[in-house]
Amino acid sequence: MSADSLAFDSFVLAASTDTLAVEPDAREHADAVEFRLDLADDPIDQLAGYDGELPVIATNRAAWEAGGADDETERLGTLETALEYDAVAAVDLECRALAGTEPAADTDEARRVRSAAREQGVPVIASVHDFDATPPVAELSELLRAAAEEGDVAKLAVTATDRGDALDLLTATHRATAAGETVATMGMGEAGRHTRAVAPAYGSKIGYAPVDPADATAPGQYALATLRRLVDELG
Repeated sequence: MSADSLAFDSFVLAASTDTLAVEPDAREHADAVEFRLDLADDPIDQLAGYDGELPVIATNRAAWEAGGADDETERLGTLETALEYDAVAAVDLECRALAGTEPAADTDEARRVRSAAREQGVPVIASVHDFDATPPVAELSELLRAAAEEGDVAKLAVTATDRGDALDLLTATHRATAAGETVATMGMGEAGRHTRAVAPAYGSKIGYAPVDPADATAPGQYALATLRRLVDELG
């Protein structure tokens, strides 16, 4: 799969990592690598030396969205620099930064990165995270709609506390997909874990998993090989 083939018109399983050195181990099961620049050592140097086969989703998660990047100007500048590398096939930007609803965000710079990505034909994943709860279905649907307006893929990760939360997330995923939106959804935490395997059957276009479960970047992630098997069996 080449960088220009990440159109998200079919499901993409991304190996989440802070080191591109794991890419050879990810090839058997992954369609892409989500490179967490905010957690990585020398991320631009890693991209400069990257000669892997898998396309890269570049994420530089803000501290205000539970990521590791404290300096807003620096993190967005690094993300824009990452776009200079051909391996970068998609970029993740927080929906609140793009929409101008997060006081700690540099909205003008986030939108500039989005414009730079689109000028290069690189799709933008507009991401939303709720680390506390799962809102009602109507609110989930609105969050996906708003994210779809800001990006090419609307990503929504919420914290599920019971199976009802998981069902609400799957319902919102199905409705958004039926409405023509390109979405990626997942439930965090043990109660939502199974949604990572099931959501693709309802239209979710991206899944995230570490090669090694010890390197998980979000609560409830399956190991890469396990998620690949489950998605394929359920698909």
